[in-house]
Amino acid sequence: MSEELVALVALLRYGSFQKSQMALRQRLIDGDLPSLILAEEPDSERIHTSAVRDVEQWIAAGERPLSWLDPDYPQQLREVHDFPPVIFVRGKLAQPDHGICIVGSREAGRASIEAAREMSRLVVSKGGTVVSGLAKGIDDAAHSEALACGGRTVAVIGNGIDHYYPAENRRLQHAIEDSGLVLSQFWPGSAPTKFSFPMRNAVMSAYANATIIISAKEKSGTRHQAKQAAAHGRPLVVSRSVYENTSWGRKLVDDPSVLARVAYSVEESVSIAMEMATFNISDLASL
Repeated sequence: MSEELVALVALLRYGSFQKSQMALRQRLIDGDLPSLILAEEPDSERIHTSAVRDVEQWIAAGERPLSWLDPDYPQQLREVHDFPPVIFVRGKLAQPDHGICIVGSREAGRASIEAAREMSRLVVSKGGTVVSGLAKGIDDAAHSEALACGGRTVAVIGNGIDHYYPAENRRLQHAIEDSGLVLSQFWPGSAPTKFSFPMRNAVMSAYANATIIISAKEKSGTRHQAKQAAAHGRPLVVSRSVYENTSWGRKLVDDPSVLARVAYSVEESVSIAMEMATFNISDLASL
């Protein structure tokens, strides 16, 4: 058990950084060790003991915690300003993990669901990883098709890694754990909230090399993913319907400072996403 991991858990779960991680992130970037920061806390011994107990329980339950300092912490999360200092994983880590995020509405129609499946198949066929959020609709279709094709998929979830939301995706979550990766930034035991999903979207955007948005409405939660991708400097591809029917879609695509494009077909969506992504295309199958 890493002492620096324990110290980070103590600071975030019981110490003075419970409500805001921004200052702690900056100190980590500046090179301050969590154990030294913990020594500044007025009740450091007590909260350290509590954190040791938590970490032991999580590891015993198969809920592997990784700190920002851990060599297995995903490199792509290190690249963004709002990285989660501690994450939890179940499944197989891959470094590097060439991910394309496929997201959209929970209430997507049949055509959009089929588009998600086709995109997932294409990403897998080109050697990429399908990243999504394990929600109903587009996410469910993207994950399921990647598994059906024998490909790798990563689910970034908006609750504790020991929770299953929605409940009907419990079996799918287990399947992803078996052959891919489930990742959460939330403490085990945490239920989803209206605030946790936008936070999840930030991590999902950071984990993937590019994001494709298939279907979304003006007030869709998917808009948070689009805005996070722009903030992270990650490529964004939106379908024609998203561009034409949402003000945020048009604003992002029309902004020359944002790496955003409109795609008019499934094939074009995947091709653009991979061409714009920051990983070395030579690592993948030929486009």
